[in-house]
Amino acid sequence: MLDRPLAAIAHKPWLGADAPQDFISLADIVSFVRQYLFSILAFMVAGIGCATFYFATSDSIYVARTQILIEPKIPRNFQQQSAEVNLSLDTAQIESQLAVLRSQKIAIMVIDDLGLMDNPTFRDMHGPTIGERIGRAWMSVVQADGLHTSYAALTDFFYRMLPWLGREQTNSPPSEAERERTAVEIFTDGLDVQRVGVSYAIDITFQSLDPALAARIANATAEAFVREQVQTTKVAASQGIAWLERRMREVGDQMNKATRVAQEFRAKHDYSIGQEETSVEGQGQEKPAHQTTLEQLEVTADTYRKMYESLLGAYTNSVDQQPYLIANARVITSATSPKTASRPRKKLILAFGALAGLVAGIGFAVARRGLDRNVRTPHQIRRELGLACIGELPPVSFRRGGFGRLDEVLRNPDSSFSGSLQSVKAIMSLAGTSHPRRRIGVTSVSPGDGKSTVVSNLAALCAMSGTATLVINADHRSALDKELVNSSDLDVIDRDSGSQKDFVKQIQFVEKTSFYYLKNDESNSANLLVPDNMERLLGDVGAYSVVIVELPPFSSGAEGLAVCPLLDGVIVVAQWGVTSLDQLEDLTQTLKNINSSVLGVLMTRVRSVSAHRYRKRATQAPR
Repeated sequence: MLDRPLAAIAHKPWLGADAPQDFISLADIVSFVRQYLFSILAFMVAGIGCATFYFATSDSIYVARTQILIEPKIPRNFQQQSAEVNLSLDTAQIESQLAVLRSQKIAIMVIDDLGLMDNPTFRDMHGPTIGERIGRAWMSVVQADGLHTSYAALTDFFYRMLPWLGREQTNSPPSEAERERTAVEIFTDGLDVQRVGVSYAIDITFQSLDPALAARIANATAEAFVREQVQTTKVAASQGIAWLERRMREVGDQMNKATRVAQEFRAKHDYSIGQEETSVEGQGQEKPAHQTTLEQLEVTADTYRKMYESLLGAYTNSVDQQPYLIANARVITSATSPKTASRPRKKLILAFGALAGLVAGIGFAVARRGLDRNVRTPHQIRRELGLACIGELPPVSFRRGGFGRLDEVLRNPDSSFSGSLQSVKAIMSLAGTSHPRRRIGVTSVSPGDGKSTVVSNLAALCAMSGTATLVINADHRSALDKELVNSSDLDVIDRDSGSQKDFVKQIQFVEKTSFYYLKNDESNSANLLVPDNMERLLGDVGAYSVVIVELPPFSSGAEGLAVCPLLDGVIVVAQWGVTSLDQLEDLTQTLKNINSSVLGVLMTRVRSVSAHRYRKRATQAPR
């Protein structure tokens, strides 16, 4: 039980490995951003590109503004009441004026005054279609490249390739009523009327593709509103005068008749007059209840006279005031032609495009991270597999496609690559502490995970410390045979191999790495993977303190791992971002099922090494 203390630790699940990991730390966020930074930036650039395409192919819209002031007309009986009543009354008056400004009557007046139905620049501002935008972008590219001579040919070719972009309406021309309705809709879409705070001022703004036309329409709208107010007041006054005229004629006739009856009564000196003679229009009775007197006739005539005089005074005042009718609104600010376009807002659109791209990029990264089952962090290894990540080998620039050379630790002993392998070497020294010799196996999921580079550099580290180290290649597709066997500094210890199965006599010394190497080929690969042969070989190489066996990858079959129980520990090599967690779990579970001691997982080609922050703190001066 004391022979392999590290094996018991390897088989023991890590504390908290199965516990739910709901907390997201800042380090996880930073790692996530580093991992998917390129994708997020790509989406941001795409969003900015779409925003640029949008405002580059959009029409410039200009907004002109004018302002009018409404003169409030509060009834006399409401002027002495509370402010709440006046405020509600003011709001109703202003809203009524706003409704008039937005009415179809004002729109038709402006359209007729300016002749907007025949103006080509007076059109809707819904923006061009996607086909028109693509066509504009294409023409901009053609003109920017200076292809003026072939401009027509390229245009024809473009519309032949995409005929739907240049397709025009072939319907019959619209009628006058349809044109007027379309013009009113365009006018209504471009007009905006708002009250300025709680004042009686009203802002009238109009947006158009032509800045001069926008100013003209805004001013014409204000003038049409004032003119409409005058016309409405004039019509009301004319109707009042006409009513007064009719009423005066009626009252005058009644007054003349009452006066004539009173005069005839006084001339006869007769206090008894027939009913038909004394009856006045609207006062006749079938049978009089009493006799009519002179005083009654005079009072009636005097009453009609006063009514007539009152109507005559009102008529005179109305006629005198009619030439001086004014509107209850006046223009206080006239619209001028705007110098800059109000839309599209380029900075706002660019910011929105960048933000939308950022959100889309983060969403894509989150979805990709959720679907990604490749190994990327030591936290994943501890959580999913219950194993320790014993090392993270960063990529080496300009070396073997981003990975290190077979003697990288000797060429750059102070690099991060060498420092990570030093930690792995320290963990190897803990395996098999009950006897002086340590036998370590190295395997991986697939052939391209960097297993051969790890084996060579680990052996070089052990040999550099003065330990007799032997590397046994049990994988006939390993890169060690191609790189080491054909090397000029390879010395054969005993060239008299005798039999091919005498593996001890095939051990060679590699001078540049200072370790011994037992090469492999297809003829003896199967023999090395036989447990009896491997056990006998490990017994014959007792002179070597460290024996590192390069095992076949798991993708070649589980039978290549049959010799793992003979070793003191097995190191599993996984490539960062490539090796699947599911396959890695199958490999480690297979090793556990055959009672092999798994020292841990070593990640290669790691872009973001989590141990960097610890090394940085370790180099700080003590305080």
